Amino acid sequence: MSRRPPCSLFPLLRRRGLHDSTTPRSFASVSVPPDAIPSTSSPCPPHSQPPPPPPPDPSGSRRTASWSPTSPPLPPFTESQLRAAVSSVAAALLALPGPDPDPVPVLHGNSFPVLLAVSPLASLQLLSQLRSRPGLGLAVFSFRRGLSPPPTLGEFTLAISLASRARDPAAAAALFTAAAAAHSPDQGLYNALMAAYMHSGLIDTCLSTFNALERDSRCGPPNVDSYNILIALFGRSLLVDHMEAMLGSLDASGHPRTIGTYNAIIAGYLTAWMWDKMEAVFQEMVSGHVAPDATTHLLMLRGYAHAGMICKMEQAYERACKHAGKVDNVHIRAMLCAYCKFDHADRIQKIEELLQRLGPNDYRPWLNVLLIRVYAKEGLVEGMEMQIAEALDRNIIVNTVQVMRSIITSYFQLDSVDKLAYFVQRAEEAGWKLCRSLYHCKMVMYGKHHRLEEMHGVLDEMESFKFDRTKKTFWIMHKAYVSCGRRTEANTILGMMWKHGFGLPRNISLQ
Repeated sequence: MSRRPPCSLFPLLRRRGLHDSTTPRSFASVSVPPDAIPSTSSPCPPHSQPPPPPPPDPSGSRRTASWSPTSPPLPPFTESQLRAAVSSVAAALLALPGPDPDPVPVLHGNSFPVLLAVSPLASLQLLSQLRSRPGLGLAVFSFRRGLSPPPTLGEFTLAISLASRARDPAAAAALFTAAAAAHSPDQGLYNALMAAYMHSGLIDTCLSTFNALERDSRCGPPNVDSYNILIALFGRSLLVDHMEAMLGSLDASGHPRTIGTYNAIIAGYLTAWMWDKMEAVFQEMVSGHVAPDATTHLLMLRGYAHAGMICKMEQAYERACKHAGKVDNVHIRAMLCAYCKFDHADRIQKIEELLQRLGPNDYRPWLNVLLIRVYAKEGLVEGMEMQIAEALDRNIIVNTVQVMRSIITSYFQLDSVDKLAYFVQRAEEAGWKLCRSLYHCKMVMYGKHHRLEEMHGVLDEMESFKFDRTKKTFWIMHKAYVSCGRRTEANTILGMMWKHGFGLPRNISLQ
């Protein structure tokens, strides 16, 4: 990618009046989207807990910002030009390869210091566009801290949000301490730190930060977002009683419940598999003054999918499509899992329609195994074999006996012993879970087709994989010889059963 010279933006800035000292500048803070209540509900593994930052001293000196929030805004045309320039910088950064690239050459090459000199809004806009790569965003903010003017409180808040996304609570705490030393902290800064601890599952540290917010007279009492973060934290941690108690504290505080409150409660009940309470909260929303949003419908979709409520899941899917336009692949896979696990009319057709929504990079081994089983249970051998071939090509190892028995049953119902034998051979080579039923089924099918020599060969296969002969093994052989009219060999098998201590089956005697 070619880079522009460092001063390439100056002609544009002069033409648009951005670099003219007489041009009014806008330094009003922009809204930083909180990263507090995500739509997911899986609890995160706890990390080592960093010490909570001490509440800043309200009487301590603060470095005042170098701009006034009452400055008049930039003209709309100038703002659009600034956004376009920042988007160009973000695109160049996001194109950098590797997990931890150095952003400094790109920032210099795209004249980011010039943009920052025009307006601190450039930093906020750039950091907001790097949320998909939080580690890169933190590196950009580290470079930005060495530029003038100093970072604003909003920039620190957004940087803490990036640390939250990066699951780096220690970095979030350090940023909070730096922000509190330079500015008078507000509720948004505390909430960003609490969200970072929430995403890392640090319950005690998050509660300590909440208590520090309550004690800090400069911030006022915790707002509804503060309570929502704790509600989400307890829900993720399966502490349903604590979650409900925090909801009661929110109601007692006088703050009205928001869409974030309801989504956090629904996610908590979903995580705990408390379907009745999950649905009761949703019905409360529908009948109340808070309208469900796309996140709500996706949460309900996932809850209904896990619960096997297929009809309600499909209704939630339609509502989510209506609100968001489409449903992401995470929830598509949840629906596929539900269709595979629970019987439903036309489920194969619906499965194949959903599979069309997934791309080549959306492969999941567990979904592959579920599809093998559902095609086997439906007797669709061709579809089952396609899924088996894909699993083998990707070196996936199936270690579930139930899946293997479903495959056996499908081949048995098809009466295709050769296909079963080929599958058993490939399963042995791939290290799949073997079971005695595989070999017994082969013996039954060989005996049914009077292929007695191949039936005896199965005994050698069983021995090589350490499967002992059981009473059922001898009984299968006896029936095979009887069906062929070979009574002498059948009596010999009965004698072998007696020799191995299995005794004779009822109503069977030597003839």
